[in-house]
Amino acid sequence: MTIIKNKIELAVLKEQQCSFGDFAKAVIDVEKGIMAIGGELHADEEKSLLEDGSKQEHLWGINIYIENDKYNIEFDSMINLRAWQNNRSRGVDDPEIQKKITKIVEKLVC
Repeated sequence: MTIIKNKIELAVLKEQQCSFGDFAKAVIDVEKGIMAIGGELHADEEKSLLEDGSKQEHLWGINIYIENDKYNIEFDSMINLRAWQNNRSRGVDDPEIQKKITKIVEKLVC
């Protein structure tokens, strides 16, 4: 598992594709602007960020599908289910949080 704080190449992210399919799992800390990759489950990456000092309310799970030189973000993870934050789905229901996540991924993946 790796915590990404600086730019990485898309090829590095592609190496982190999980055994579930052609995508990489990532957990984004929308407060710190960092992400964890390389876990088999989002919960593994979430744990890694929590141990690094992140707060759970700032962590959101995504899947990054990589095809050729492009990627697409899917806002889907069990860790996103949190009624206490008014997020009642596996997705990221708040469009503002989705924008923050997208900007962080754009900043970190080149």
